[in-house]
Amino acid sequence: MEKRKLIFEDGTEVFGEAFASTKDVVCEVVFNTSMSGYQEILSDPSYTDQAVVMSYPLIGNYGITDEDFESRITAPSALIVRDLNENPSNFRATRRVEELLLDADVPGISHVDTRKLVRLIRDFGSRRILITGMDTTAEEGVRRIKETPVPHDAVKRRSSTRKWYSRTANPRFQVVAIDCGMKHGILRMLNRVKCNVTVVPYDTPYEEILALSPDGVLVSNGPGDPQDVPEVVETLRHLRGKLPLFGICLGHQLIALSCGAKTYKLKFGHRGGNHPVKDLRTGKIEITSQNHSYAVDEKSLEGTCLQVSHINLLDHTVEGLCCEEERVFSVQYHPESAPGPEDSRYLFERFVTMMSEYRA
Repeated sequence: MEKRKLIFEDGTEVFGEAFASTKDVVCEVVFNTSMSGYQEILSDPSYTDQAVVMSYPLIGNYGITDEDFESRITAPSALIVRDLNENPSNFRATRRVEELLLDADVPGISHVDTRKLVRLIRDFGSRRILITGMDTTAEEGVRRIKETPVPHDAVKRRSSTRKWYSRTANPRFQVVAIDCGMKHGILRMLNRVKCNVTVVPYDTPYEEILALSPDGVLVSNGPGDPQDVPEVVETLRHLRGKLPLFGICLGHQLIALSCGAKTYKLKFGHRGGNHPVKDLRTGKIEITSQNHSYAVDEKSLEGTCLQVSHINLLDHTVEGLCCEEERVFSVQYHPESAPGPEDSRYLFERFVTMMSEYRA
C-alpha cells in the first residue's frame, strides 16, 4: 500500500497507508465514536467536506449492503481508520468499503493511530488538514491549506435539484421535506407513520411549499454552517405559524435562526450513536445518534418564542426546541438513527399528532 500522511494547519503530521483513492484533499477532520454504521456515515450528506476518523478500530468487517445507504452519494472527503477488514463476513454484503470509496474517488487511509488522532481533535478542536503523499513537506502542506478557501455552498451541492416523492400505502398525511442534504432514513420513518412526502430543493420559495397544501413541513439535516443558507431561514420565517414544522439537526439550527436565535461552532462537534439526551418534558434519558458541528446558543433564545425541550447530558448544549403556539419543534440529534439506537423514533409520532391537531 502507498504511504500517505495527514498534515494539520499547525504542521502536525500523522501517517498511514492508502486503501482507496490517492488524490490530495484539503478538508476538515472530525471523529465519530460509533461502533457500527460506517456505511450510513459514508452516505450521510452531512459529512460533506469532512474527513471522518472512526474511533472504533475495526472498519469494513460487514462490508457494504445495497439496502443500507442513506443517500446516493459518498459524502465525506476521506475515511480514516485503524484497521481495514478486506474480507467482510455478511451474507447481505455486495461490496467492500474500499470498492465503494474507489468508485467515488474518495481517499481512504488505514494503519493510522486513530487514538492519537482523536485526542488531537478533542484537545485542539476540528481543524483543516491536507491528505497527501510522503513527498509533501509540512511547510508546503500548511501553505496549501491556507490557500484553499473554506467552502460555503455545501447545502447547495447536496440538496435535490428538483422536486421528487417518497410515497407509502394508505397515507394519512402529506408532508413537504425541505432537502438540505437529507438522510433517506428520515423518509423511511415518515412513510412508516403513513406520510406521503414531497421532497423539495433547499431554495424552494415558501409560496410553492404552501401551494402543495401539506399537513406539515420537515426541515432536514445537512452539511455546513446554518448561516450559509439564509434562503431556508427566510422560508421558515414565512411558514412559522401557518403549518406544523419539524426540524432535524441542521433543520433544528435553521428553525432557531428563523426565530431570531443564534448558533455557534462547537470545538469538535458531536458524532456517534451514544450521546445521552434528556427530554425535559418527560424526564427520560434517550441515547441518541448525532452528527453536527454547530449548536444553538441557549442565551440567544431569550425573547424568542422557542423553549428548550432537550439537553445534552455530556456538555449541556441545546438538543431540542419547541413552540407550542406556532406548532414548531426540532431536535439536534437524529431520531431516525440509522443504524441505531431507536430511543427517539417517537418524535415522528409527535409530528403526526401535531399534524392531526392542525388539521382538526
